[in-house]
Amino acid sequence: MTNNDATNNDVTQTPHEASNSRPARRFATAAVRAGYTPDSLHGSINMPIYASSTFVQDGINQLRGGFEYTRCGNPTIAGLERAIADLERAAHCRAFSSGMAATDAILRILLAPGSHIVMPNDVYGGTHRLIDAVFGAWGIEHTVVDIGDADAVAAAIQPNTSVIWVETPTNPLLTIADIEAIAKAKGDAKLVVDNTFASPYLQNPLDLGADVVLHSTTKYLGGHSDVVGGALITNDAALDEQIDFIRGGTGAIPSVFDAYLTARGIKTLAVRMERHCANAQAVAEFLVSRPEIAEVYYPGLESHRGHDVAKRQMSGFGGMVSARLADGANPHVPHGLGAKEAAEALCLNTVEFELAESLGGVESLIEVPAGMTHQSVTGTTLEITADLVRLSVGIEDVDDLIADLAQALDRLGT
Repeated sequence: MTNNDATNNDVTQTPHEASNSRPARRFATAAVRAGYTPDSLHGSINMPIYASSTFVQDGINQLRGGFEYTRCGNPTIAGLERAIADLERAAHCRAFSSGMAATDAILRILLAPGSHIVMPNDVYGGTHRLIDAVFGAWGIEHTVVDIGDADAVAAAIQPNTSVIWVETPTNPLLTIADIEAIAKAKGDAKLVVDNTFASPYLQNPLDLGADVVLHSTTKYLGGHSDVVGGALITNDAALDEQIDFIRGGTGAIPSVFDAYLTARGIKTLAVRMERHCANAQAVAEFLVSRPEIAEVYYPGLESHRGHDVAKRQMSGFGGMVSARLADGANPHVPHGLGAKEAAEALCLNTVEFELAESLGGVESLIEVPAGMTHQSVTGTTLEITADLVRLSVGIEDVDDLIADLAQALDRLGT
């Protein structure tokens, strides 16, 4: 489902294409066509997999096609990068072996001993672990803040703040950050937006003032739970050169097979996201109606505190839903379980929603973040309560998904 301020039909013409003769494409067309044009030799409709570690040179350091060694670049990977850049309406993209590899690379570039980073108080657990345990030992300070409060973000900025790290929606509480407002307040700090949950179909952070966009391409871009990858996107040519240098120097390049699978997944991104959004809206509305559920987090609900911002800066509300289970001690709750036990039982009772980490695939998944994806933040200020479940709503028939949740909720306490 898309809202009245939808932008997913906006044309996708990146800065490096501005002089091209082809007409600007709308998103769904760009998703299918971006990144590759059938070659003149064989006319393959699909991007070839260049399964080669090295490339023949025409002379000493005379590169035939611009490639020398796959750790530093490969035609298949470059095609994926062009496609993602097109969809984010950006000039530059570099693909990585994972979302965390991309995270590590941009933090290596933007942070230095003594610098400071602002990040959400429900940031992805792996990101917090990297910043706290790895970069913390390097002398990096960090402040966690309610990223949905732009004034609080601005107040958290210090003279040594180098990075403002934004997820929107956040993982797992689906907080919405006002990217444009934060961009206006960031000063000299770089604004990095993790756009994994939204995907470029729903949101283009660079258009709103972000300096860098990050994706775990494992999720919605790949879309089929069969690939691991990441990407960094920017319009800053100098920063892109630094990203490329770090990636080549550390070897965080994706495999050509993963790049091919991700590029193939992108072709159906528009149609998948339409179904993800529609299904998630219906699931969220169903969960609101159930007495076993204490609270539902989904930006498509008018009750969500970030609903108006999401409606303004996104073309839809995404495929992720989180909910807190009610405590069975309440006489109005039809089960006798504690909220933590109810959350765990719900995840074990579903059939169509498989119990697994990750998200963004065509299949529906359910998990308890406190004991799974966010276990590493237990005991910190970012701890996620054990009564929370997170659902990655897939593209199955929504009636089957709702029926599955209904039977799982009905079975609580039995």
